[in-house]
Amino acid sequence: GDQMTRTSARVFTSLVVFALCAELLGLFAYYVDTGALFYTHRKSYRELLPTPEDRLFLGEAVHPYFGFTHRPGVPFDIPEPLRRGTAIPARLHTNNFGFVSPHEYPFQKKSDNQFIVGIFGGSVALWFCQIGAHRLVEQMKRDAFFSDKEIVPLCFSHEGYKQPQEAVVLAYFLSIGQPLDLVVNIDGFNDVALGSLNNERGLDFTMPSVQHLDPLINPVNQSTLTPDKLETLAGIFRDRRTLLDLTDRIRVNRIASVNFVLDRYYTMVLNRYVEGLGRFSNLPSNPPDNAFIQVAPSLEGRVPAELHAHIAATWRDASVLMNDMLAERNASYFHFLQPNQYYTKRTFSDEEAAIALNDASPFKKGVEAGYAAMVAAGSTLAQRNVQFFDATRVFDKEPAHVYMDDCCHYTQAGNYILADFIAASILKAPGPWRN
Repeated sequence: GDQMTRTSARVFTSLVVFALCAELLGLFAYYVDTGALFYTHRKSYRELLPTPEDRLFLGEAVHPYFGFTHRPGVPFDIPEPLRRGTAIPARLHTNNFGFVSPHEYPFQKKSDNQFIVGIFGGSVALWFCQIGAHRLVEQMKRDAFFSDKEIVPLCFSHEGYKQPQEAVVLAYFLSIGQPLDLVVNIDGFNDVALGSLNNERGLDFTMPSVQHLDPLINPVNQSTLTPDKLETLAGIFRDRRTLLDLTDRIRVNRIASVNFVLDRYYTMVLNRYVEGLGRFSNLPSNPPDNAFIQVAPSLEGRVPAELHAHIAATWRDASVLMNDMLAERNASYFHFLQPNQYYTKRTFSDEEAAIALNDASPFKKGVEAGYAAMVAAGSTLAQRNVQFFDATRVFDKEPAHVYMDDCCHYTQAGNYILADFIAASILKAPGPWRN
């Protein structure tokens, strides 16, 4: 009996020592990762990139003119860090045309004092509509011309939009009587990143993004979901459920050693999840002849090595078209090439790099290969009477985190810096405010 008691005591002591050592190791690892004490600090985890089918559940639909759009009345949630210090509500909704706006379209002026600013582009512009637009308005109203005007920002931006979609959207709304005094176009990333993915899949880069169309077409034409795509999609959904479950467990856990294991497992699953998204986006569907909705294959005569020059030329010419349509109506047009983390001279902190940079991103290759062509094409827009501004360097000297994911989207600080740059560019340019 005494021997068993002593053995039990030794085992218990060993377990306690092991647990204490593991806890100390967990505390040390957490401090190395975050610079904070585990018991008084909670590490934040970035919002997961959407799965290929998430957009369908969020209420998107094929649009006869725009390629794809949100359904009316779909909720659009704004994370707290992007709303901090503002009156922006936590949840917004799409309007009658599926754009995230408090106004139904076409919006008609209620008085001559209203000045309507249309914001065009992809998801970066969509987030700018919600986070950066109020800052843009504040900066513009510092000018004497705008000080007593009611500036009304209208959002015509949508995830995945690229040229010539933006020109089509503008032409449509102008044709149905939407008045616009000024248009801000924030784009470029989708053109090279999504245009490159289109090309890899055998679709012309001028067609709407295959990443956004496929999830909408697949439920109609199930034959496009090949066995490889089904298997990859199942893995993506499993990993997403695991990540969400791990986030909940990590949030309530109060033991540093357990956090060490869960956090490392989370990182492993997250890498697998991102790789799965990239793999899914590049897996071919069945022959396009089977598709219920037809999009043009890659046009003949386009040498792959010249793809990005073609993309940049289309982007440039569509911008000229937008400018011409607005000039006919005495409206001002300002075009901004958006900054992106895969084409930058910015120095990233280790913490921001962990959020913003990912070699497995499906967009990285297209941006690295194509952005220089966009900068070169943009530099010729002044010759075509377009007020164009290269914004790729606006984050270079900013110490705060400006990227909130490993795709392209900005934090509140990033949106504000871009808003300040846009406002300054507008106010220095020719326009009624300079007369």
